Amino acid sequence: MPSKDTPKRTLIIALSLCVVCSVFISSAAVVLKPYQVANKLLDRNKNVLVAAGIFDPALNSDTDVPSLFAEFTPRIADIDGGKFLTEDELADLGINPTTYDARAAINQPDLSDQLTRAEDIASIQRRVRYATVYLIENDQEGIETIVLPVSGYGLWGIMHGYLALDGDANTVIGIGFYDQKETPGLGGEISNPRWRGLWPGKEIYAEDGDVALSVVKGAGEGPYEIDGLAGATLTSRGVDNMIEFWMGDRGFGPLLENIRQD
Repeated sequence: MPSKDTPKRTLIIALSLCVVCSVFISSAAVVLKPYQVANKLLDRNKNVLVAAGIFDPALNSDTDVPSLFAEFTPRIADIDGGKFLTEDELADLGINPTTYDARAAINQPDLSDQLTRAEDIASIQRRVRYATVYLIENDQEGIETIVLPVSGYGLWGIMHGYLALDGDANTVIGIGFYDQKETPGLGGEISNPRWRGLWPGKEIYAEDGDVALSVVKGAGEGPYEIDGLAGATLTSRGVDNMIEFWMGDRGFGPLLENIRQD
């Protein structure tokens, strides 16, 4: 009797398995996508709350996130214009403040710009034109809290996080990093609550309006200095450059200046 293990039969079986697996994977992706989107939003909202000092992973659970995050209003900022976009402007651009993804927009020429070498202090290469800023406001005093997305190159890659400021658009409430590839125990200490605890109460701008807050080598002193990370000079420098860029003229500097004037 001739063998059934012919090349043709083997190929047919292999192709059949590929088709079955492809259908299974595609179906699973479709079914799971709503859960993936929900988890992504949950993670983003939680990191905004952590930076603002409202969520403590040791005390709060994920079930607390929706109610806590409800205090915030997401607004889309025109970074170069130093202003928040109106509803009509958002409609013209096709941007939804709740779902807008700046990290995806960075690769779209109509939503981002290439930075020159002189401008690119934070080594991010491109910068979005529009960014989601999270605000807590009240009718009597106006803006209470401002949470800004920030990013900059460390030792191994881009560090993504949020910087929270008081309503004076100058005093730091907190900082948090949700995506970073720094060395654990060294540069990775940017996510350590102890180091992040050095930020609240520091000030971004000096009296002349220039960005004064910096990460220094060794122990920081006064309202404008943050302790550098031991053994992580490049990561410390990366955070320092990140603050200088995003709080400066090519970052959120014009927006924060307008908030202070208002």
